[in-house]
Amino acid sequence: MVITEPLPYGLEPLAFPFPALAALAGRLPLGGGREVALAALMSARLAQSLRGATAVSATERTMRASSAKVWLASLALPANTRVPFARCIEATSGSALQVAGALRSLVAVAGTHLDGASVQELERLARHLAAST
Repeated sequence: MVITEPLPYGLEPLAFPFPALAALAGRLPLGGGREVALAALMSARLAQSLRGATAVSATERTMRASSAKVWLASLALPANTRVPFARCIEATSGSALQVAGALRSLVAVAGTHLDGASVQELERLARHLAAST
């Protein structure tokens, strides 16, 4: 017998918005590729904070961005990706349109280090942010 109705005391399942990025970061060996995936995941999570029910205040976004920039400086990223990641993280304290543009620039540079599903998650987020303005 299969229960088709949710139980009244059951919790809704959590939906993680970036499973491909998280899976990629978990699969890759230590080093540059993994750090690019982790930086992309951090950038996406910060960008997500501008959307819908998960939106946080501008002050909070600025504090998160400054902390993330310190963390980003500790990563061994390829030289051509360091500036786009920093710009994307800085943009998260601005408008959704600025973040969408920064994400697209990031995908253009770091896309070669990411798999197809991860790139699609970043592009989908950029489209949603651009459409929300």
